[in-house]
Amino acid sequence: MNLYKSLSFLFLFFGLLISAQNLYYPNKNWDEKEPAFFGLDNQKIEEAIIFALENENKVDINLENAIIKAFGSEPYFEIKGPTKTRGKSNGVIIKNGYIIGKWGDVNRVDMTFSVTKSYLSTVAGIAFDRGLIELQDPLKKYVWDGKFDSDHNQLITWHHLLNQSSQWRGNLFGTFDWADRPVKGLSIQDLKNQIIPKPGYAYKYNDVRVNLLSFSLLNVFRKPLPSILKENVMDPIGASTTWRWYGYEKSNIMIDGLRIQSVSGGGHFGGGVFINTLDHARFGLLFLRDGLWEKKRIVSSKWIELITKPSLNNRSYGYMWWLNQGDRKWSGLSENIFYAAGFGGNYIVIVPDHNLVIVTRWLDSSKIGNFVQKIIKSHI
Repeated sequence: MNLYKSLSFLFLFFGLLISAQNLYYPNKNWDEKEPAFFGLDNQKIEEAIIFALENENKVDINLENAIIKAFGSEPYFEIKGPTKTRGKSNGVIIKNGYIIGKWGDVNRVDMTFSVTKSYLSTVAGIAFDRGLIELQDPLKKYVWDGKFDSDHNQLITWHHLLNQSSQWRGNLFGTFDWADRPVKGLSIQDLKNQIIPKPGYAYKYNDVRVNLLSFSLLNVFRKPLPSILKENVMDPIGASTTWRWYGYEKSNIMIDGLRIQSVSGGGHFGGGVFINTLDHARFGLLFLRDGLWEKKRIVSSKWIELITKPSLNNRSYGYMWWLNQGDRKWSGLSENIFYAAGFGGNYIVIVPDHNLVIVTRWLDSSKIGNFVQKIIKSHI
């Protein structure tokens, strides 16, 4: 009986090993297949693409204008980093690693806004995997310039910054924490004096605090975060040379005698990751494949487990990845889905149950759940 169990285990192990070795990863050129090759309905995939094209986001083509319209009423708001005009609706559908659908200009580099947060999270994952940070450590152990010295701020951990429950108070690169998405109806004095929860006790989406995570990681690596991302993630997965990651004109700091820009975690004030759709898709495929690219481990399984664990204060949010759970759940779709999302309808959607990666740019954000559902329903 024991011999039988041992042989069964070996057959299973080698079967999984062969299966893993047979997984397709794109090289410089990305192979395409008809949806029907994988048992999907060609017509339904075409209908999903038409749906995306017909439901393009109406955000202004001039993204500086779009940002000002969305956030310009915030106290002392200003554009601090670069912006650019956006392209038209475009996207790609990946099944089992192959392109089974695409539309628009998938090579165009565009702003991606808060999808940047998922790239920033990945840089934090590199620090975690290398043992450079402990998630429950207070930031004061790593950053000693005063930003975490107050009785309130010294309680903040990496875990808090990553799931947006830090409640940090202060000013970073000229913007106060309370000026980002402030409570409506309060005066500036009231905003300054408002009582906020202790770190870890409430979720609050806040780009100033996300930028603080970026600043803190820069202090750990002592190298530009775009270089860390490039060397450890984007180059190994075969991304193009066209993507960029920007901070602000006034977000440069001195480390080891060098002036280094602290990059932003989104485009709320300009900046963030500027990237094309195919590079997004490679990044998404990496996470679909549990952090492996061919035979190389890029991101640990443990980190992917952590980023997809619902936060205590918001079940829809992990470590700067959105989860299809809680208040933001897309009706009728698996809770295993997780995704990166940015202003203007930018998405990288990971659907593990169907081996899918879906990247869409400039989609009406209210239609994303319907769009994903149409693709999943194409499975015959």
